[in-house]
Amino acid sequence: MDEGVRKYIEKQKSPQKEMLLRLREIIVGNSPGIREQMKWGVPEYEGKYYIVALKDHVNLGFSLKGLSPEEEALLEGSGNTMKHVKISSLNDIDEERITRLLNMVKR
Repeated sequence: MDEGVRKYIEKQKSPQKEMLLRLREIIVGNSPGIREQMKWGVPEYEGKYYIVALKDHVNLGFSLKGLSPEEEALLEGSGNTMKHVKISSLNDIDEERITRLLNMVKR
């Protein structure tokens, strides 16, 4: 794990810390060897994904590059280059759905 990412996750409160760890595990497991770094003050993965702890939830962000309008509609937010899905609890982490979204952006 990148040292900056480790420090970022360690300083978060529960349940955000556990949600970040689980999402990171899914990202890295889905893309072995993906470069992980701190960018924009949050963990970022080769410009394709990011994870961020917020006051009462975690966002898993996705690059919009190459996505169809139908694929973009699966994500939340009003960004022009990145959108996200909101995770409010560990129970919200649907690994199958998240893997589909990761693969959608990965291609």
